[in-house]
Amino acid sequence: MTPQKPHNAPSSSASNEAKLILATDLDGTFLAGSPEDRFKLYRLIDQHPEIQLIFITGRGLEAVMPLLNDPSVPRPDYVVCDVGATVVDGRTLQSLHPLQSRIDARWPGDYVVAQALREFPQLVRQDVPQARRCSYYCDPQTLAPIRSQIEKTAQDLGCAVLYSGERYLDVLPPDTDKGRTLAALAKHLKLPRERILVAGDTLNDLSMYAAGFRGVCVGDSEPALIEATGSLAQVYHAKAPGCGGILEAIDHFDLLGDSGLPATPAPRKGGAELLMVYHRLPYEEFFEGGKVVRRQPKSPNGIIPSLLGFFEGGQKGSWVAWSIDDPKRGPFETHTPVDAEKYPTLTAARVPLTKTEVDIFYKRFSKEAFWPMLHVFWERAKFREDDWQVFLKVNRKFAEATAAEAADGATVWVHDYNLWMVPAYLREMRPDLKIAFFHHTYFPSADVFNVVPWRREIIGSLLSCDYVGFHIPRQVENFVDVVRGVAPVERVRTESCAPRFLTYGCAVGLDTMTTRLRVGHREVALGAHPVGTDMRRIKATLGKADVRNNIFKLRREIGARKLVLSVERLDYTKGTLAKLEAFERLLETHAEHHGKVTLLMICVPAAKEMTVYRQLQNQIEQAVGRINGRFARMDWTPVRFFAQAFPFDEVVAHYAAAQVMWITPLRDGLNLVGKEFVATQGIEGGDGVLVLSEFAGAAAELKGAVLTNPHDTNDLSNGLHQALTMPDAEIAGRMRQLVEIVEYYDVDRWGKDFLEAVGQAGARPAGRRKSVAARPAPRRASENSPA
Repeated sequence: MTPQKPHNAPSSSASNEAKLILATDLDGTFLAGSPEDRFKLYRLIDQHPEIQLIFITGRGLEAVMPLLNDPSVPRPDYVVCDVGATVVDGRTLQSLHPLQSRIDARWPGDYVVAQALREFPQLVRQDVPQARRCSYYCDPQTLAPIRSQIEKTAQDLGCAVLYSGERYLDVLPPDTDKGRTLAALAKHLKLPRERILVAGDTLNDLSMYAAGFRGVCVGDSEPALIEATGSLAQVYHAKAPGCGGILEAIDHFDLLGDSGLPATPAPRKGGAELLMVYHRLPYEEFFEGGKVVRRQPKSPNGIIPSLLGFFEGGQKGSWVAWSIDDPKRGPFETHTPVDAEKYPTLTAARVPLTKTEVDIFYKRFSKEAFWPMLHVFWERAKFREDDWQVFLKVNRKFAEATAAEAADGATVWVHDYNLWMVPAYLREMRPDLKIAFFHHTYFPSADVFNVVPWRREIIGSLLSCDYVGFHIPRQVENFVDVVRGVAPVERVRTESCAPRFLTYGCAVGLDTMTTRLRVGHREVALGAHPVGTDMRRIKATLGKADVRNNIFKLRREIGARKLVLSVERLDYTKGTLAKLEAFERLLETHAEHHGKVTLLMICVPAAKEMTVYRQLQNQIEQAVGRINGRFARMDWTPVRFFAQAFPFDEVVAHYAAAQVMWITPLRDGLNLVGKEFVATQGIEGGDGVLVLSEFAGAAAELKGAVLTNPHDTNDLSNGLHQALTMPDAEIAGRMRQLVEIVEYYDVDRWGKDFLEAVGQAGARPAGRRKSVAARPAPRRASENSPA
């Protein structure tokens, strides 16, 4: 997203300050040209408030809005659309009066015009957004005999007819076209005509040149436009197409004065061929004894070691992450080694953030605004514009650090929703990079995601990527659902979800998913890549003597009872209260389990600053007390609850000792705990059962789990009862199926598969994948057409 320059109000003083007013057509002009020329022109406009920008297009306002949400394109000061019939403020999208009122007064109404033209069945109404005009397709041969009749009908309605591209026909208010509306806008805003430059590439733009404005026909313009403007001294015919032609004209007409076109410094580049952009550093930092101490994480998640593994072969890379810039700790180090011995070619590029920025960007805004929305608890979300501005500032810092580290054509892998806006900034700075994004959390459908005030900017940023990955197909399609409400989109390719994923077997199942989208001039590849578990780490953990001893103690303590294990963070998305209510129901309805089953709950508390979870913890503790008060005996406590984090070694020991793993999130992007349990049981040759919420992403992948609905207390209770009473042969069969999946699709394969998909993102997929056309193939761009 380019920084927004101050909006010039329609006053004489503001207008006189403008050095250049660029009124430009879109398709083939402002949206065309080489990436280098687009970058140069866009940065010129964004960095110079004295340059005003007017979009003047045949598109309807609805069709222009997706472009206004493209973070890589400058926001216009004004938009003239519908071939001059609609005029709005580019920032607020409010109609510009009295100009719009005068046009409205001359228009009899869409339904009146459409009804009158029904007598000409040869005309086919264009199914594109349009206002104050009626647009039709027309065949030149069939049009000729009825042309005069159409014009007479329009004249009787007080309207004008505009033909374009030999195949398009618009009925418009009288005296309405691009040139006349632009002239009226210039007069209204008191814009100095000698500073206005109009730009176009088709005959539809001729009215702007005919209105007497200085103009440029960019390279590759229609021959008919070149011929029609050949005798106009104020029109320059550029050689370069699109933005390059506009830049030529600015220089040719000397529109920026003595300063001329300012030099756009080339972005600083580094030597990293692969970059991980992650909110966490791959090591832990402590301030001890007056100095900063760094060491490997005590309990790293499985993803970080896997990502680090890509740098073991000597590939030069950078790991971009934030660190607190505290003057008390001395000068900030922007670059540090990660592990000089193991990863000699990997550098940590540290993004300096203040403690306040971290508190707002990560601890408050991400968790209070985006986290609840992503997990479908949208009513809990708190959206603050000031926090969003901090979020943008931090994301831009990440993008600047990444741009400075990356070599030409490097691959950049951005991780999770905290860094949603990085791709937009990065694409603007470094169009040469291959940008991939992986969404680690759940991604909801449009009816939930659309509550976000900045949804268009976020989606625009993600569409700046070459590849966007999610855990499962359902999340891919939810993303596509949101995109469809933001921009015109074509599904280029889809593929079947089976046999890799469940189709109709769970709440998050799906039969087909989109793997490639075309939005505007860009194609974006999509994929489903559920994160795997770190098998090597779990094997190593189970081989430790103290872990073996811990497993022995737990099994002896449990004795003949069955241990039902629950491991989760304290969070309203995890369904902890629903689990306790279901366990209480089980004990009420199945007295045979009394004294024979223990539910052991490890609930990792939230950080002290995150007060939103305090009430939830109180409710959980009250439910535990109630259940134990009702059913406990001298020799049996039904629920053992630990509101603390356990070291990974102890968690693995509990995985090995448990007979049932009970995971009940109300909504979860994936849930790795279930996979860790399966991995442990597989290595140990255990006979455990996985009971999993069908609303966890992993449910679409882990065939063999007992799936339950966490929103239904009865179903949760029955699922647990099924696991506790399951025959040994069925337990063994289900576990074999689960272990095969978890062992094969481990975290290493996840990372490898993802990067391979990124590498193929520029090529069209082949094989048995099928092509799905969401709409007809685009026609030749015409300002009276939707192009």
